[in-house]
Amino acid sequence: MTMRAVVFKGRGRVALEDVPKPRPRAGEALVRITTTTICGTDVHIVRGEYPVKPGLVLGHEPVGVIAELGAGLEEHYAVGQRVVVGAITPCGQCFYCLNGSHSQCGGPMGGWKFGNTIDGAWADYLVVPDAKANLAVIPRGLSDEDVLLCPDVFSTGLSGAESGNIRVGDSVAIFAQGPIGLCATLGARLKGAALIIAVDPMRGRLEVARRFGANVAIAPGDADPVAEIKRLTDGRGVDVAIEALGQQETFESALRAVRPGGTLSSLGVYSGKLVAPYQALYAGLGDQRIVTTLCPGGKERMRRLMAMIANHRVDLSPLVTHHFSLEDFSDAFDLFSNQRDGVLKVALHPTLHVDRIPLLAGDRAMDEVC
Repeated sequence: MTMRAVVFKGRGRVALEDVPKPRPRAGEALVRITTTTICGTDVHIVRGEYPVKPGLVLGHEPVGVIAELGAGLEEHYAVGQRVVVGAITPCGQCFYCLNGSHSQCGGPMGGWKFGNTIDGAWADYLVVPDAKANLAVIPRGLSDEDVLLCPDVFSTGLSGAESGNIRVGDSVAIFAQGPIGLCATLGARLKGAALIIAVDPMRGRLEVARRFGANVAIAPGDADPVAEIKRLTDGRGVDVAIEALGQQETFESALRAVRPGGTLSSLGVYSGKLVAPYQALYAGLGDQRIVTTLCPGGKERMRRLMAMIANHRVDLSPLVTHHFSLEDFSDAFDLFSNQRDGVLKVALHPTLHVDRIPLLAGDRAMDEVC
């Protein structure tokens, strides 16, 4: 009655261990993880930049199969169904949920439980709380890799465009083109932006950004992004800037790039002090909005995202660039955290042996990234 899990041991240390296999209580479901991934937030946790308790199983992006149902779920789900679970698991009943702030379920950032306050998805099995509100059945014909980015990356990136209230014909700049920034770029296209400007120092990512809808790609080493954005918008600045990295430099650049009356939509996870220069804020009188977003979750959000994929409105496959077994987690984490070999997202497969997993996700993914 044990399972394998990647356990946080303290700053800079994780370990693959045998731990007790959990059992679901009433209203909970046990999911056998078939595919999961590593997020930039996980890197912050391991580096000690975001506090979680040692002994916690990390990971918050689950794709798997229902293995066991707690009492009260039998009429809604069946053992053996393939499901996605959002990184955010709202209860649907608390003050925040009933006021529409599902990501803040129970209190600040409370909707994010996996790998934060309860055991997460880097394991053979995962207990899903409030399962009736959070288990989304995967449509027929979609693979694990097709939907792997729905729990967090796609939902978060798209929410940057949604929170920015992008209108048809808007100009939008997205600072940082990692997986979340690329999904924000995709979101700007889906929302109807006319001019989409992608900013990132890595040329391979800028190429993917163009495929995802960017009209203009700017590498900061080649030009001053803010000056170029002002030039492209008749000196005004963009209607919406999206910050997708979580650093002072990109936050400040995004703020300087927004026109008076515009919106800065912030998706980054910040650590330390964040400064907003008074010039970029027009001394506080520029009628600008700064809005922050924690990715939306819950089963209806997941259903909508998977419907976009199933109906070929979006194709996220270029973002899954590398595959690893759970046994090779250390190699996967080292590759992802150090951003080597053109990595965007890695897929972790607990149920497959390393000898059956290619290093890269096929020729198409390689062509899209390089």
